[in-house]
Amino acid sequence: MKRINDKSDQIKLDSERRGFIKLSAVAGAGIAASAMLPGVAHASPEESKTEASTQKGYQLTPHVLQYYKSAAS
Repeated sequence: MKRINDKSDQIKLDSERRGFIKLSAVAGAGIAASAMLPGVAHASPEESKTEASTQKGYQLTPHVLQYYKSAAS
């Protein structure tokens, strides 16, 4: 760990710490705000819940078919 020899080094170190804490607080507030926004970044299912609950096991969905087509090429 670096030894602090004079007052200017201490002031610089304190300023860096305050900047880090401010940036952390702003980032945390941004994350909390984005989590609280309705409908943002939430995926909605394409199938109804009643269909999904009745199907079990392997499901051949459109994205799976697209994968098989791309893998065969």
